Amino acid sequence: ELVENAIDAGATTVRVEIRQGGRRLVRVTDNGVGIPTDEVELAFARHATGKLVSAEDLFDIHTLGFRGEALASIAAVSRVTLVTRVATESVGTLVRLEGGELLHRESKGRVPGTVVTIENLFYNTPARLKFLRSDPTEASHALALVTSYALAYPELRFTLLKDGRLVLQTMGTGEMHDALVDVLGLQVAQQMLQVVPQKLQVVPQML
Repeated sequence: ELVENAIDAGATTVRVEIRQGGRRLVRVTDNGVGIPTDEVELAFARHATGKLVSAEDLFDIHTLGFRGEALASIAAVSRVTLVTRVATESVGTLVRLEGGELLHRESKGRVPGTVVTIENLFYNTPARLKFLRSDPTEASHALALVTSYALAYPELRFTLLKDGRLVLQTMGTGEMHDALVDVLGLQVAQQMLQVVPQKLQVVPQML
């Protein structure tokens, strides 16, 4: 959901970092529009969303979702640091939450965009840790997810780091072939054929 929020924020680069399969750390960095400083705390409120302006927007959705539970749910079971800035503001805002409670807020200089850092997932709900698989398995899920978005949005530049090691990077040229090469490798990409859908023509049957 954090990756989808970055895409919906108009980001052209999305960087994902994980450690220990995401159990120790998940960090998503984007160069999207950011969150205004007076709305940062509101972003962690349940049912809050910056993707809808009016009730009519419910019938005209052009985003990957209007969920408002992601940050609130994540913050409730982890230690979260968020740094964000919109281009119209001279400085950004940093907040730290633990178990859903706001612990710290300060002004922070940074380029426009948002960084969400999640540490020690489920530290306060250890029973939920049993639902996580092994670190390699959870890391493979992260790779599969970032890969799918990289192929769906070839115009965006995606980066994935696992335990400090670069495992995926796309150039964001907008060309599907380039994205396939970045994700699957040149040899596989060369074996693939482009399928162009054609409009189905219906021929009236003779009576």
